[in-house]
Amino acid sequence: MWPLYAAGFTTAFGAHGVAASLGARSADAVTSLLVLGGLLALYDGAEVLLKPVFGTLADQVGARPVLLGGLAAFAAASALYSVAGSPGWLWAARLGQGAAASAFSPAASALVARLNPGARHGRAFGSYGFCKSLGYTLGPLLGGVLVWAGGLRLLFAVLAVLAAVVAGWALAAVPRVPPLPRRRQTLLDLGRRLADPVFLVPTAALAGATAALSAGVGFLPVSGAAAGLGTVATGAAVSVLAACGAVVQPRAGRALDAGRLGLRTGLVCGLLLAAAGLAAAMLPGLTGILLAAALIGTGTGLITPLGFAALASGTPAERLGQTMGAAELGRELGDAGGPLLVAVVASATTLAYGFGALAVVVAAGPAVAAGVAFRGRRR
Repeated sequence: MWPLYAAGFTTAFGAHGVAASLGARSADAVTSLLVLGGLLALYDGAEVLLKPVFGTLADQVGARPVLLGGLAAFAAASALYSVAGSPGWLWAARLGQGAAASAFSPAASALVARLNPGARHGRAFGSYGFCKSLGYTLGPLLGGVLVWAGGLRLLFAVLAVLAAVVAGWALAAVPRVPPLPRRRQTLLDLGRRLADPVFLVPTAALAGATAALSAGVGFLPVSGAAAGLGTVATGAAVSVLAACGAVVQPRAGRALDAGRLGLRTGLVCGLLLAAAGLAAAMLPGLTGILLAAALIGTGTGLITPLGFAALASGTPAERLGQTMGAAELGRELGDAGGPLLVAVVASATTLAYGFGALAVVVAAGPAVAAGVAFRGRRR
């Protein structure tokens, strides 16, 4: 399992490590902001478009080859810019990294589910989420150190080595998991399965959690700056958010496997905690920022392993890759939609109202999920 956890760390470290360091290349105010936005969107856009495709491919040819191919492609894309070093190759490398992560991320999730029986899904996905949280936490920190020491090319070189090492480790340690026979599926069958509450409810919860997480990471530092806090204090607040998520995820997974925590209860509590954190972000000063970070981190840490465990237990084994790819797409939409909603409302009013608007949307999740589940039971 550890090579799969390392793959999760790689995609998180690569995403946030580079994204947090790209701003150091800014020179001209307008042009640099446009370039920066394009580079950030390039990675996420590739994931939105390609994760369902590679998830389906993992079901057809096996998740292990897709995992290994994605890691190798990530290493090659990272090495491309570390060797070339020109701005044009940076765009190509970032697009290649996003496409490669779109392959090995859902493949790793599918393998985590296939290699662990249903009674251990919570523990497995809790550990997987913990390693991804470490990547999200350490990415900006180590990425900044590497860029300071040797520029952006050094960071890409380290990412190339990391992906190559994880690929070799996975090749040696991850067992072969052959694809399972699959019944022919039409587009109508796919639509029905993706609209089923078994898929829709945990995916919506994951999207809501990711929306709260992204909004917290992106806008809590803005709140800190507006309150007169320094970069150290606001950076510590974001670290609190990531640390809470990392600590909670393994514990939530073990509680689920032991029967001490139900899926419905855990998802509802996680959404309400995340919504409470967004509401706390409306409070002025350091107290509101730290409270928001702790609540958002705890809520997302509770939802992530439970959501993926619910998807794994409610999906036929031969369709795990497709389901994980579609669920990752839902998370990416939440990743983009949460900050966008906060920004739109904040631009018309204030940032506090932006946090409040997203809090209302996230808090409405349990009610919507209950309605969907009730309608499904009536059918």
